[in-house]
Amino acid sequence: MDKFIKNLDLGAEGMWLPIIIACILLLYIVFMQKKAMKWREIYITIGVVGLMTWVADNIFAGFLNLVDFGDGTISGLGEMITYTFIPSSLAVIYLNYLKRDRKWNLVLLFMLLSLIVEGTVTAIGYMKQNHWNLLFSIPIYFIVYYYYLPWHQKWIACEK
Repeated sequence: MDKFIKNLDLGAEGMWLPIIIACILLLYIVFMQKKAMKWREIYITIGVVGLMTWVADNIFAGFLNLVDFGDGTISGLGEMITYTFIPSSLAVIYLNYLKRDRKWNLVLLFMLLSLIVEGTVTAIGYMKQNHWNLLFSIPIYFIVYYYYLPWHQKWIACEK
C-alpha cells in the first residue's frame, strides 16, 4: 500500500494546478452547449487524444527525456490527469466551436491557451523542461489544431 501511495506522487510541487485545470475543463465540457460535438464524439475524442498524448509522453518524456512531471521516475496522479484530460478537453472544446469561417481565430486562441497551460505548469515547478523550450510546442500545437483535429472530427462523424 505504501508503494501505491508513493507512486501517486502526491507530494509533487505544483500538482494542484493541472488537477484544477482538468476539473475546470471537464466541467465546462459537461455544461457547454453541444454545437458540433455529441456525447459519442466527445467520448471518442477524449479517448483518442488522451492516447495520443500518452504516446507523446512516452516519446518526449520517457524515451527522449525532454520533460519531467513531478518525480521524473514515476508517472504520478498529476501526470496522469495532465496527459489524459487537459489536451483531450481542449480538443473537445475546440472541435465543438470549430467552423470554417473562424478556423484561424480558434487555432490561434487554442494554441495560446495550450501555451499558457504549459507555461504555467512549468512556472509553478510541476513540469521540468530538460532539453525542451515552450517555443518548441508551437509547431506541434499548430499541426494538432489546424490539421489533425479537423481531420479527426470528419473521421468520427456519424453521418449516414
